[in-house]
Parts: sequence; C-alpha cells; structure tokens
Amino acid sequence: MKKNVGSTDMWIRIVLGAVIIALGIIYQNWWGVLGVVPLLTGLFRFCPAYLPFGMKTMKGNAESN
Repeated sequence: MKKNVGSTDMWIRIVLGAVIIALGIIYQNWWGVLGVVPLLTGLFRFCPAYLPFGMKTMKGNAESN
C-alpha cells in the first residue's frame, strides 16, 4: 500500500478525526464513529478516495512503508 497523504494532510486528518470522535462521545451520538475514517487515513497515510483520481498530497515518491 503506497502512501498518498502528505504530512500537512495527515495532521489535519488526525486532528479532525479526534475532534469528531470527541464530539461524538461528548454528545453521546453515534455520528462520532465517522471520526475513525479520517483518523485512520491520517495514521496510515493512505486515502483510498485519492486512488481513482491519481491524487497524492505527498512530495516526492510515495514509499510502501
């Protein structure tokens, strides 16, 4: 799996995912579960939605680590 999420994009996803999860917990709402998606795509630095469009926010070549 090649990385396609750059460092700025990664941090935005991680923070946004954590905020959504926290709001879900605070308001006791199942919508907070949706925060797992940006959190995981940020942690793994891979976004499957970028694949069909050939997008990547990384600089240089994406390594498969």
